This record gives sequence, structure tokens and C-alpha cells, in this order.
Amino acid sequence: MNLKQLQLITEMVNNNYNVSKTAEVLFTTQPAISTQIKNLEDELSLKIFIRQGKRITSLTEAGKEIHRHAEAVIASTEAIKSISQEYTNKDKGTLRIATTHTQARYALPNVIKAFSQRYPNVQLRIHQGDPVHISEMVVHGKADFAIATEAISEYDKLAMLPVYRWNRCILTPIGHALQKHKNITLKDICQYPIVTYDFAFAGRTVTTQAFTKQGLSPNIVLTAIDSDVIKTYVELGLGIGLLAKMAYDPEKDKNLEMIDVGHLFKDSTTFIGFKKGQFLRHYMYDFLSLFSPRLTKDIVDKENGVAT
Repeated sequence: MNLKQLQLITEMVNNNYNVSKTAEVLFTTQPAISTQIKNLEDELSLKIFIRQGKRITSLTEAGKEIHRHAEAVIASTEAIKSISQEYTNKDKGTLRIATTHTQARYALPNVIKAFSQRYPNVQLRIHQGDPVHISEMVVHGKADFAIATEAISEYDKLAMLPVYRWNRCILTPIGHALQKHKNITLKDICQYPIVTYDFAFAGRTVTTQAFTKQGLSPNIVLTAIDSDVIKTYVELGLGIGLLAKMAYDPEKDKNLEMIDVGHLFKDSTTFIGFKKGQFLRHYMYDFLSLFSPRLTKDIVDKENGVAT
């Protein structure tokens, strides 16, 4: 048994048992993957994977236990590499951030700028997706930090740190009838077609619950994961936009008018999450403190289960 075989097991699970995708990730061929699986199962004298015909579909009970330990071994190996880099190339490395479009576009730019100026030799990689996708990236070691709303708090493998609270606004074309309402209500909003976030976003759940509580059924005509896409279709007259207030920029969104509707919905919280037990390099601690000054090393280590 070797490290490559253990990595093969974890990547097969990460890629939903798709041999072709696993081969692509590991820079090898499908026949080579099949051979390695057979060799490992022969060595252990047990089946790791369940098959339907020639297709692998899941893990056996023994395979689940092996996978759990394989993940731990891979994580420890990555931690050792990070420790080595921390002591040999202190200010050089890579920071991989998985986040939503709204966070990347409106919450992170100043943080990224400050971090880049402080650590010019650290490569930053920003991956965008919905909260579920970005959480999976961190769980499977494809990213260091996940930044999104409450949905990522459902992952027990992630250490979760609250960063800030936010709420929503309505965006309309200039002169829209809704702008004449002095005390806007959910019922008022329901009179118009709505463009808002995709169901994959936790913030969407908060808005849905608010309407449901009052027995209202909003007319949602389009959903998107990108705040700028929502604003584009509002400008085109497809509907009114219901989105994060931070996404409105009066200087750039001159064809739109904003109505603050924070009083109609519960606040949402943006979290930053990382895999529990992960070794954090010193520049990762600095990124966390730049994003939120309250995230000191002591607080981060406590959440990570690290003795201080």
C-alpha cells in the first residue's frame, strides 16, 4: 500500500466514483486507475468498492472505514508539506479561497488588495460557486477557505467563524412605482415579478421563509448566483431585484434605484470556514484578521481545536 493508492480512494469518492474524472485529476489513465484499484484490493484481500457490472457505484462497509483513514493520512501529508513550507519559505505559498460571486465582488476586494501588498509572493486563487460547492472544495482539500452565508455552517468538518451580518435591498429601474411606497411591505413586493438568488444560497432561504410566514407567494421569474446578472435583468425590465444590499453601488448602478428592506427579513451572517485540524500558515492567520479584526490567532486556534 502506498500514498498514491490512498489518494486514489479519496479522489474516487470526491468524483462520485467516476473513473474518467478521477484519472483526469490524478493525471493518469482509466486503465491505470483500474489496475491500481485491483492491486490494492488484492493486497488487502477485500473489496473496497461496490460495482454494478463494470461500473463502480459506492464504497463497501470496509471501504468506508478505509476511506476515512485515507482522508486522514492525506490531510496529515498535506499538513506536513505546509509545515515544511512555513519554515523554509515563510512568505511564499498559495492561498486558495472558494467563495460566492457577491462576496468576491463586493466584500473581498479591499481585503485581497491589502493581503497582496503584504504578501506579494503568495499566489491567490479565487474560486467561485454556490455555498454547497465551495464548502465541498474545502472539505476535499481543493481550497483553504470557504466564504459564504449560513449554508456552509452545515458542514461539521469545517471550523466556522462568523465575519459580519448583512441584509437585503430591492433594486428597481429608475421611476418604478415601488419607489413611491413610504413603508414598503412584503405584500407590496409580491405585486411585481422578482429576480433574485438561486435556491442554493442560504440567503434565499431567509427570504422564502419571510414570505411563507405571511402566507405570500412571490412571483420569482428568474434566479441567478451572480448579483451583477440579477442587476442586468432588472435594468432590462424583467422584474425587481431582491439581493444583498452590499451589491448595490450607486456610482456604478446609475440606472437603478435602491430600497432598503432590511426590516422585512432576518439578518444573514457571512462565515469563513476551513477544514478542522488544518495547519494554518502565518499568512492565513493574517488573511483572517484582515477580513475580520476580531479573528485573532487565539480565537481561530480555539475554533480549530488547537492548543494555545
